[in-house]
Amino acid sequence: MNKRIYVGNLPYTANEDELRELFSQHGEVVSVSLVTDRETGRPRGFGFVEMPAGDADDAISALDGKDMGGRALRVNEARPREPRRDSGGW
Repeated sequence: MNKRIYVGNLPYTANEDELRELFSQHGEVVSVSLVTDRETGRPRGFGFVEMPAGDADDAISALDGKDMGGRALRVNEARPREPRRDSGGW
């Protein structure tokens, strides 16, 4: 079973290949995705990595707080996305 890992406080210059390389030191990386702003296309400073459960736990322990590009990464198991509230104003 795979786990999805949240990776926050990324430098805005980080790319998916760098993240894949960093996490692959701790096991198999199934997928990597960086989140970008819908309107500008600029990175938002966080992303997700999917790994097998045992590898994911090792990566979380090893990489939480690790320096990347002068920033301390925040790495933890991703929580399920909460449903969006309708912000129609009424």
